[in-house]
Amino acid sequence: MAHRMSKAYFITATGTDLGKTWIAAGLVAACRARGVPVRALKPVMSGFDPARPGECDAARILDAGGAAQKVGDGETVAAIAPWRFTAPLSPDLAAAREGRCIDFDALVGWCRREIDANAGLLLVEGIGGAMVPLDARHTVRDWIAALGIPVLLVAGSHLGALSHTLTALAALREVGVAPAAIVVNESADSAVSLDDTLASLGPHVGGVPLLVLRRDDAAGLARLAGRLSAGDFSNP
Repeated sequence: MAHRMSKAYFITATGTDLGKTWIAAGLVAACRARGVPVRALKPVMSGFDPARPGECDAARILDAGGAAQKVGDGETVAAIAPWRFTAPLSPDLAAAREGRCIDFDALVGWCRREIDANAGLLLVEGIGGAMVPLDARHTVRDWIAALGIPVLLVAGSHLGALSHTLTALAALREVGVAPAAIVVNESADSAVSLDDTLASLGPHVGGVPLLVLRRDDAAGLARLAGRLSAGDFSNP
């Protein structure tokens, strides 16, 4: 699938709890510091507590964008996260718990309208990993393919990350999605070093750039923000 010229990027991962929101929020903050116009969306979110909207992933993104004073009432959260579910489960299961389902066409249409209306850099953060079910027929992978924007695949450096990363990469390629880059985010207390992770992944990713983010790596986030805003992934 050819990427159209765009300043929109989809952030997905090889699994859950690998730092997608930390990266999205960090990129927003880094872009703001550089004077780069930026917005981030978290269209689908589970584990949302309506009584504490300021504690959700979308609120972290909004805080990074300078909207902390608006998060408390939940209205600003709803503007970037229209599909919110209470149960901390995959979105299909979380929706079912509430007698709801995700309208895939509506989700894709909403994202496309946001992409088309955006003048600066736009980040679309997915939910869970690339193969997490959205409904009985669609996964996050289908959502990515339908949008047709460049993808950042976030991976960890924990034991097992190599298989998870290559499996996610193969799954994306099956539907014509070639990630713009794989972002290896350092896993806490891992027995596997970042250097070893990169050395093992490198020969198997078919030339996809491998970008490294060490924990609390503000400088790395700033470099990644600069490359995203420039659309430059020629020099990993």
